[in-house]
This record gives sequence, C-alpha cells and structure tokens, in this order.
Amino acid sequence: MSVDTRAPYRTRVETALADEHLHTALDRATNRLTSNRNHAMAAIDAATLRTETNAVRRCAVSNLPELLEQLERNLNENGCHVHWARDAAEANQIIRKIATAHSAKKVVKSKSMTTEEIGLNDSLEQAGIRVVETDLGEYIIQLANEPPSHIIAPVIHKRAEDVSELFQRELGMAPTSDPATMCAAARSALRDDFLSADMGISGCNFAIAETGTICVVTNEGNGRMTTSMPPVYVAVAGIEKVVPRVEDAFLLWQAAARNATGQPVSVYFSMSSGPRREGHADGPDEMHVVLLDNGRSRVLQRGYADALLCIRCGACLNVCPVYREIGGHSYGETAYSGPIGAVITPLLSHCLETHEELPFASTLCGACREVCPAKIDLPRLLLDLRSDLSEARTGPKTERLAMYGFRKATEAPKRYRAMARVVRWLTQVFSIRRDGDITKLPPPLNAWTRNRVFPKFATRSFRQRWKTRLQDLPEDDPT
Repeated sequence: MSVDTRAPYRTRVETALADEHLHTALDRATNRLTSNRNHAMAAIDAATLRTETNAVRRCAVSNLPELLEQLERNLNENGCHVHWARDAAEANQIIRKIATAHSAKKVVKSKSMTTEEIGLNDSLEQAGIRVVETDLGEYIIQLANEPPSHIIAPVIHKRAEDVSELFQRELGMAPTSDPATMCAAARSALRDDFLSADMGISGCNFAIAETGTICVVTNEGNGRMTTSMPPVYVAVAGIEKVVPRVEDAFLLWQAAARNATGQPVSVYFSMSSGPRREGHADGPDEMHVVLLDNGRSRVLQRGYADALLCIRCGACLNVCPVYREIGGHSYGETAYSGPIGAVITPLLSHCLETHEELPFASTLCGACREVCPAKIDLPRLLLDLRSDLSEARTGPKTERLAMYGFRKATEAPKRYRAMARVVRWLTQVFSIRRDGDITKLPPPLNAWTRNRVFPKFATRSFRQRWKTRLQDLPEDDPT
C-alpha cells in the first residue's frame, strides 16, 4: 500500500494509518535517528550550540539583501555565473537553458530538497534530458517513481525488505537483505553515469557571502563527484541559505550533522568557489549558481521570518507524533513534511488556503521546538498560521457555521446557560455510551468522535451545584 500524494488530505491520512509496513519503517528509522541525535547532542554543550546556531541564522535573515549582494559579487569574482530566479518556473527555465546551451543529454544530481521543491527533474525530463539521482535514498525513490518522504532520509518510508525487492526488479540484483550488498548494487549502476554525465546539479546547504562559496553536506561521495566531475556544475540555492562568514558555515555544519544523523560531522563537506582554474586536476569548466526566491520574500512579508531559520536537519520530523504516524507523503505534493513542512509549505505558496490542512496536522506538543537546533518556535508559527487561516474564513462551511453559533451562544450568560441545558439534554438522549464516561455521538457528529474523546456532560451544571451548596450551608457558616 502506498500513499497517493495527489489524493485528498483525509484519504492520504487514512491510507497511511492503515499501512502497517509504513509504521514499521517509520518506527525503525525515527527511533534510530532520534536516539543518535540525543547521544550526539549530549556529548557537547548543546544549549550553547543551539543559541549560536539561532544567532547565526537570525543574523543572516535580518541582513539578507546585503549578504546576497556580497555573495553575488564574490561568486562573480570567482568566475561563477549567478542567476536570480523569482519562482520555480523561472529557475527551471534557467537550468534548462544552461543544459541546452551545452547539449546536455544526461544530468547527475546530488540530493537537493530545493530542486524537489521546484520540480526540476520533471522539467528536465520533459526537455529530453535524462536525470539520475545519485544519493542512495533519492536513487531508490527515483527507481520506485515516488517522491521523498523526509528531509534528510527520503526513503524513510520503506523497509530494507522493500528496497531489496525493488533492486531485484530494477537492477537485477540477487535476493539479499544485506545493506552492504544493496549499496554495492546501486554504486555499480551509478558509476557509469558519473563518468558520462554532461552536467551536475546540487542543492546548497550554506552559501558563504564573504568568500562566494557553495557548501554541500553529504555522507556519500556522490555529492563531491556531482560537483566536480561533469564539465558543467549548477548549484540551486534558496536565498535564505546565505551565511556571512566561513566560521558560520562550519558552526551550522556541526549543528546540522548532530541533529540530522547524530554524527559529530558529516563524512563530506564539499566547498565550491568557482570553476576549475589553470593547473587544477579536477573541477567543472563552468559553474552556475541559481539563487531562488520562490516565495521566501513572501514569507518575510507575512511576518514569518523565523520559518527561514531552518537548516533542514529533519530533527523535528523524527520526534513529531503526527509525522511518526502518517509519514511524509500524507502531507501531499510538497518537498517538505513534518512540523517545518506544515509551516513553510503554506507560506511559500501564493495562497495560504492552498495547503490549509497542514497547519492543523500537529498536536502542538512542543517536541519539535525542543529539538530544533535553530530554536524555531514551530508551535507558535503553527498557531499563527491557524489564526491567519481562520481570519481568511477558510474551512468547511458547516464548521464555520458551528463556530459562529458557538460564539453567539457564549456572548451572553443567558444564551450560554440555555445552550448548556440543550446540549446536556441532547447528549443524554442521543449519545451512545462506550467505555463508561466516553461518549460516541450519533451521525453526522460521529465523524468527530471517531478519533477523539468526548466526555459526557454532567447531569447538573456548576452553577446548579454551587446554588445547592449555598442553600445547604448552615446560616452561621462564614463561607
């Protein structure tokens, strides 16, 4: 069973909740990642690291225009070609033009959520250009023709058994459940693609303004080969990825690695400042950097600057009780899932109502806030989004009418008391008891109580109890 990201939200959630294999995969992966993260953060002064990470990100977002100008200037001085893209369509058009200008037929890609955000693979393939994902997780879901379901672990929704079956079918691998054997099969298939690729494309973890450097963090050698082996290299960077100094990038590298996978540092930290120069043994002949807005300026204008502090470590997904139950595909056709996805996906869109269900896909338990290395108050942002959506009067008409009726009934004491008597009577007459005091309401209200606890109303209100208590008191009782 797989979750169709194009299906209605309720259908996606119900499909995910019924998928036992998905729950097995999510439990295995999120428990392991959370445990690794906790051990890695316990080994250092975690509070200081989080405070400094927050400070670096706030500095960058607060000085975004100046830092982006400095970044562009230094990239140009390093021999890079800098392109500005207002939205996904413009970014895809720029990259297609670069590929066409160099007659590119095959592109190798390092893992990039930003290119997932803009739908780059589909854009290039429609132009007749073959795209090969070289990150192992991304390669697996490309073979399975599925979107990623996690920011750092795109194949988190699959068990090892599922991957083995996929490789047997797509790569002709002999039956095995050994991870090393499966990795070897993927590497063997990818080796020729690295050697024959016309262009390499990566995302960007950090863009250093003072040196004009693009940083890519990976745990596989694919990232470095993607940025250095093809004759043309294109980096796609969201404008919020800029940082002032080299030291800032190294700090965020440590924060990202410890919170994402529980490593002190990742295996690779690739820094690209321009094309190959005379005397260099390797590197691309041309390097292009696409600086992408795609709604990020709109996030600032809407007063949600804190959402841009995210360093895409995925820690909030691993601890979120909602994500752990429904997985990433239940969030729909979006590159970002979990608590941070529930915030930035509506914000990056032109209209909040496009993804109006996502801000409500949270228990507001605060676990995401506690683990965020940038100290983003995600529950507060989710509540602000819910408020904005309510102000826009979105949601089902029946729900809006019900809330309007409740507001009117509670505006005056007499109306409130009358409503309480009516509701108490209705629940006594029409409700169905289960498990003692738990009430299951009749249709159509039973849809609400299917997954919620609805306690039965008291037979007497507090006012009635208080009035009786006063009548029963002795006349000389001072209370």
